[in-house]
Amino acid sequence: MTISLSRASLGTFDATSSREWLVTNGLGGYAAGTVAGATTRRYHGWLVAALRPPVERTVMVTKVDATVRYRDRTIGLMSNEYIDGTINPRGFESLDAFRLDGTLPVWSWIVGDARIESRLWMAYGANTTYVSFTLARATDSLEIELAPLCTYRDYHWHTRGEQPVAVNACEGGVEIHAGPRPYRIYTNRGAFEIGVERHWNLRHRLESERGLDDTEDLFRPAVCRARLAPGETVTLMLTAEARRPDAPLEAYARERARQSALIEQAFPAPRARGAKRLAAASRPTFVDQLVLAADQFLVERRDGQGQPLGHTVIAGYPWFSDWGRDTMIALPGLTLSTGRTELAASVLRTFARFVSEGMLPNRFPDAGDTPEYNTVDATLWYFVAVDAHYRASGDRTLIRDLYPVLAEIIAWHQRGTRYGIRVAAEDGLLLAGEPGVQLTWMDAKVGDWVVTPRIGKAVEINALWFNALTITRDLALALGEQEDARRFGAFAERVGASFAHAFWNDAGGYLYDVIDGPEGELGADGRRRDASLRPNQLFALSLPHALLDNGRARSTVDVCARELWTPMGLRSLAATDPRYIGLYGGGPRERDGAYHQGTVWSWLAGPFAMAHYRAYGDAERALELLAGIEGHLHEACLGQVSEIFNGESPFRPRGCFAQAWSVAEILRIWREIHEDRIVASRRIERDRASTRDPA
Repeated sequence: MTISLSRASLGTFDATSSREWLVTNGLGGYAAGTVAGATTRRYHGWLVAALRPPVERTVMVTKVDATVRYRDRTIGLMSNEYIDGTINPRGFESLDAFRLDGTLPVWSWIVGDARIESRLWMAYGANTTYVSFTLARATDSLEIELAPLCTYRDYHWHTRGEQPVAVNACEGGVEIHAGPRPYRIYTNRGAFEIGVERHWNLRHRLESERGLDDTEDLFRPAVCRARLAPGETVTLMLTAEARRPDAPLEAYARERARQSALIEQAFPAPRARGAKRLAAASRPTFVDQLVLAADQFLVERRDGQGQPLGHTVIAGYPWFSDWGRDTMIALPGLTLSTGRTELAASVLRTFARFVSEGMLPNRFPDAGDTPEYNTVDATLWYFVAVDAHYRASGDRTLIRDLYPVLAEIIAWHQRGTRYGIRVAAEDGLLLAGEPGVQLTWMDAKVGDWVVTPRIGKAVEINALWFNALTITRDLALALGEQEDARRFGAFAERVGASFAHAFWNDAGGYLYDVIDGPEGELGADGRRRDASLRPNQLFALSLPHALLDNGRARSTVDVCARELWTPMGLRSLAATDPRYIGLYGGGPRERDGAYHQGTVWSWLAGPFAMAHYRAYGDAERALELLAGIEGHLHEACLGQVSEIFNGESPFRPRGCFAQAWSVAEILRIWREIHEDRIVASRRIERDRASTRDPA
């Protein structure tokens, strides 16, 4: 799939600055910016290095301004916005086209009869970015001036004031000292002229919108000047690595070949007659783009000495690191749906090392310090991910290694662990929560205010608990642990019976969100039940082991379709609820207050499509429920799926511009339903052939 924008889609600062791009390096480092070439977030940068992969992300080179002199014209190709509203230069006015080559951005400008093309890519496995400028067509040569705008800061913060900097010449480039680690900028053509120049008061308009400080000061360490004849290219290499980067053409060819191989790995050619094959002709082109998007979240974890510690998942760009919950939800879609079972196993083993008191970490801080364990569901999603890997790979060695971890997790939950997480003696359901702590995926917190505390027995937590027990029973059987299998099976049956009785809201025709907590109405049986209409109930249908009969399943799906579904995902709260907030915006308190009170979450489109498919068996309709995402790939961060959207039309994308579980769940559910449809079609053909008259 080629994501391409023509002049008709460009031409204004708003049109080009609202569209972003993302390039990653497999370490947690990245390059990101806008089609306009302006920085609109503090998180934008053309070299954002992960100094302790995948964290300690540090902005070094924010961007590179480019100015060309062709015949009698001088044109700046990029753009900058300043705090007084000035936009200078205005390169978007000369921008003729923009596209993604895989995930790599390609700009094309027209200056007179000349066409200048720029490409940007990173070296996979290194904190190195390449940016090239080619005189693709002209009747004369031109001069180009490349001015890197630099800093040295944590990617969450802005630099203000005159940052101390020293710039030294090195072979083929310059070395910059502005923080603990030097970085370098090389060129393959022309020469650098060292001269530090300050750039004051650049404005980041999306930070203004988020109610945060929005102004930054940068420095230009040097300027590179080169003359290009038609067909010639100049490339800057921006690196935090000690060694000089590989040659640009070699590095570009390697990255494009790597991305092509990812598509082939996800959809390999059949090796035997009758083998299942999702050929390019049988799948929409946006699916290939999702495969490449999925790759951007899969990264290495390394220790302080740079030694590998396995793999993990970046929850979202630009500001999240790796989170246990996001990793386990996203892992099957990111890896198993793309044919990367070995990488999935690496992630599962990595997280097993961090299990503590029967819990997976919720978050690894950016500074790489002690993990945080404030989650009830990350641990339960781990069971689902392990099960998915076993079904996809048949890897008995992995389940044999992880089975003791799973059994110990269940034991900890039975006797009780952190934050009041424990099995209720009366019904076997899982209780969780205490004041001041957010444990479920609806985890917004502002100061001491937990927006959606959901203390008690939450519906998706107990659907996950039932699945964890059932999955462990099945794995015990596979390993020949008969007594364990009987014990876990009996426990699962008890939980399933309790769930069906306790969570069904007969008056509403859907499932209660939380029971036996401090919120909700008190029933005649002494139980409190929170009837908030939220999407969490869908996991009782979409997880591998469903909990509702067909009548209740259809009723639940229908209610969610009417009240929660949008083309971009599901609202986190029904619009009829008095607490509903349809527009996500304002400062941190306003945004966090709306985060799970009506905001649309794109990742939920996948579980909803699966729930609908299981309830109605209509593959075509289920796949239609995912179709809105295809158009979204051409807005916001091109080729990626945003974290959230406004709850009201036109459902403007908000939050992180690239979210792991959003990509993963849409890709996973599309593939599972589409493959089911292929199998069903073949079965029908076989049945027809078997009944055909031989004569």
